[in-house]
Amino acid sequence: MKYDVSVLGLYILDVLGRPVVKIPDGGNVDFIEEIRLTVAGTAGGTVVDTAKLGLKSLAVGAVGDDEKADWVLMTLNKHGVDTSAMQRLKGVPTSAPILNVRPNGDRPALHVRGASDHFDVDPSLYDQVFDAPIIHLGGTGLLKKLDGPASVTLLKEAKKRNRIVTFDLIAASAETIGNVVPLLPFIDYFMPSIEEARDMSGQSAVGDCAKFYLDRGAGCCVFTLGGDGAFYAHSDGTRLKSPAYDIRIVDTTGYGDAFDAGFITALHHKMDTETALRFAQAAAGLVATGLGSDAGIISFDHTLQTMKNWKIKS
Repeated sequence: MKYDVSVLGLYILDVLGRPVVKIPDGGNVDFIEEIRLTVAGTAGGTVVDTAKLGLKSLAVGAVGDDEKADWVLMTLNKHGVDTSAMQRLKGVPTSAPILNVRPNGDRPALHVRGASDHFDVDPSLYDQVFDAPIIHLGGTGLLKKLDGPASVTLLKEAKKRNRIVTFDLIAASAETIGNVVPLLPFIDYFMPSIEEARDMSGQSAVGDCAKFYLDRGAGCCVFTLGGDGAFYAHSDGTRLKSPAYDIRIVDTTGYGDAFDAGFITALHHKMDTETALRFAQAAAGLVATGLGSDAGIISFDHTLQTMKNWKIKS
């Protein structure tokens, strides 16, 4: 196959500033330490990280016809991502938020939905889009045109071609579950945060959350638990809790996307489950130690060494 992974879904341009304690009153000015632009989104952040981790990565999403699109495509190319399947849509802006990153890493956002609302995958693109053993769909919840039946069609095609399907979402709520449940039988690895998993399922215990999605067809649940680590629950009965690393958090933007990228990379390298979780957590942890969804990750070897060197949180 031409690619190691094909990453479909939400591509955005993040504008981040830190640390933001409050928005100045009136027209006043306050000063912060850092402002960055990054390619982000549940697909964009993931594809940059898979490329940095050494995978041949195809980006499949939509941007507008503005200066933000120029920057997104340029940056994806700079990281070695194949952008030939990216759609550039006239008359709409590129999806973008302004994130005010608080000292504790929280990141309240102001978001322009833009091009991602208009993204879909035409069947004429299937041969290219599915020319990878792993297909990642990221961004359900903010993909207005693709969310719903169109996503079912897409993932059915992926499984028809015997691809491994990984999945993550964004802006999950009790309403999002209506779009997610029909997709679960076609998802091998369902990878939301535990907060998202709880909001959609109505369950509180981690194991009960996993059972909810496994009972509805997911092959495996891999939940990020923030400071509590990660949880793995497979339909074959395997359950595994992996503790968090003891690190100083700077910004949680892109943490979940980096975890996805790390886990996808682990699948590519056929790591055992425990090592796959540790590697994914190391990738996520590296991103959380800097500003933006592309911070911290340098290479596969560097992430592997980080996984071995970092201390487990006690």
